[in-house]
Amino acid sequence: MAQEKTYATGRRKTAVARVWLTPGTGEMAVNKVDLKDYFGNIFFEHKVARPFAVTETLEKYNVQATVKGGGKSAQVDALVHGIARALQDIDSEMRSPLKKAGLLTRDPRAKERKKYGQRGARARFQFSKR
Repeated sequence: MAQEKTYATGRRKTAVARVWLTPGTGEMAVNKVDLKDYFGNIFFEHKVARPFAVTETLEKYNVQATVKGGGKSAQVDALVHGIARALQDIDSEMRSPLKKAGLLTRDPRAKERKKYGQRGARARFQFSKR
């Protein structure tokens, strides 16, 4: 059913997650550190496990990932995106439930650029009529 090692890339904002899935017992490591240690207090276990829950493959694959860029929250989302894409590569029948759960779609939202002559992307300098 599964190959020896499956690779996929997940992205969110400026975070990029490179994910390798191997058949195993459900161990997860990010940047060679345990998942809970890497993400600490903002670790969302249910969020990272969602692709496995949707495809009913909990504790069937080990995850090794490297994440760069963005903040911790964007890195979690990039990791989830990468896991979902790797699961789809392992078994094409998993595509339908992953797609229905919205896990294969890259979240396009990113920071809007600051415009010239303004204080920010949308914020303006205070207008004075007199």
